[in-house]
This record gives sequence, structure tokens and C-alpha cells, in this order.
Amino acid sequence: MKKTILLSFGIILLSFLSFAQSNVKDSTIFIPSMYGEFAYQFPGGNLVKEFSSNGNVGGGFMIKTKRNFVFGLEYNYLFGNNVKNENILLKDISTSQGYVISSGGTYADIHMYENGTFISAKFGKIFNVLSPNKNSGIMILGGLGFFQHKIRIDVTDNNAYNLSGDYKKGYDRMTYGPGISEFIGYVYYGNSRLVNFFFGFEFVQAWTKNRRDFNFDTMSKDNSNHFDILSGFKVGWIIPVFNRTPRDFYYF
Repeated sequence: MKKTILLSFGIILLSFLSFAQSNVKDSTIFIPSMYGEFAYQFPGGNLVKEFSSNGNVGGGFMIKTKRNFVFGLEYNYLFGNNVKNENILLKDISTSQGYVISSGGTYADIHMYENGTFISAKFGKIFNVLSPNKNSGIMILGGLGFFQHKIRIDVTDNNAYNLSGDYKKGYDRMTYGPGISEFIGYVYYGNSRLVNFFFGFEFVQAWTKNRRDFNFDTMSKDNSNHFDILSGFKVGWIIPVFNRTPRDFYYF
């Protein structure tokens, strides 16, 4: 059994490494790759009521076909420290001066942050416009996935009883639902494994709901449907995942 598994793995590996050679400057080629990215985004819709601008780091796996179609999977992590209405959120457990009392009788040190994720499948095409070779140009992508965000509440030393364990969930506004995205920008593939990148603008729309059973600050459950929007500039670095000679790419 072990020999069979090793033999099968060897056949797959040999198949993967059996390339026909082609120069990126002369023809469109098949390019599987990994990439990392960063975006700075601005909220819209219901999201603007909770947060200001945010950062976004992520990465994924992408395949560019010989016809310049693009397919991929992507994970993004949203973060920010601009949570709106912090004082109002905790007003029912705060003193008249706006402080939450810790279990030791002192003022609790509380910080709030924006946290979120967007996991999506990407698809689109590269148009050979304003490019030095046939694999680069204007890239248009669409995405379909799952969008989630909440307020992360950090209490130094975890010494505030009203913000510990499940109590914290009554204030964090956990919200999620399906989302879509659109990207338009420029992608460059060069002969060097180290010089491949993209940049452009991305727009995200999501149809979400607050998933907590009860919000402590409003003393009610939020049953409304939300429409969350993000838009911003994105830049990414691409790393092809196959072997190459110093000046050539390969395709299957």
C-alpha cells in the first residue's frame, strides 16, 4: 500500500514537472502562483455607522491560463482602530464619567478594534493593453464569497466582569453574510520570479445580518438586513510556484 501511494505521488510529481518551454515575452502561458496583498479601504452602507477606514492584508492562490483567464481563491483580514460610538456602546455599564469599573475597583483599560474577514473565489481576465508582454495588462476580476466583521473588545488583564466570556458577545456586533467584489487594475508578469505584481481598485458589497441573539446596549436583537460596502486601493506581489530557467517561464 505504501509503495502504491509513493508511486502515485511520483507520477503526479513527474507530470507536474514535465513542462514545455516558452518565453513570457513571446507568448501567453499558464502561470499558477501565490500572492500577498495589502489594501486601504473606506466603508459605506451600514458599515460606515460602525467603523471608519481600515487596513486589509491577505493572500491567495491564482491560476492564469494561456488565454489570460484568471481563477483563484483569496483570504483577507480586515483591521482598524476607528470604532465609532465607543462610549455609547458601553454606556449602560459605565460610570457617569464614561469609565467601566474593573473587578479590583479601578477603571478598566478597554480598547476597541475593527476585525473582519472576506473569503472569496476570484475569476476574471487579463486584457493585453499597455503591457510589455502578452501575459500582462489590464486585469478585471469578480469575486464571490463570505464577509464577516465585528468589534474586538480588549480589556487589559481581563479584569472587567461585564466584558468577560459570553458577556463580551453582547457588545461585539458579530455580523456576516454573502458578499461580492469587483477589481480593476494592472498586472505585470516578468521573466523574473521576483518581479510580478498587481495594483488597482477593489469594491466589496455584502448582504449581512447581526448574528448575536441579543445586543446589551440596545436591550434588543437586531433583525434588520445590512448592506455593507468597502472600497479602496489594493497592491499585491505575485510569486509563481513552479520551476524556471533564469530567463524563461514554463507551461503545462
